[in-house]
Amino acid sequence: MLIAGLTGSIATGKSTVSTIMKDLGAFIVDADRAAREVVLPGMPAWERIV
Repeated sequence: MLIAGLTGSIATGKSTVSTIMKDLGAFIVDADRAAREVVLPGMPAWERIV
């Protein structure tokens, strides 16, 4: 199994590359999405922040 990381500055095409890779069968873990989800109201991290 190959594990790769995709990084870059704002507006450099990370989402585009991620979409293409997903379409080709890659398993994608979106750290930005995960980070947003854990701080949603009612989630344990949100409770600790507020």
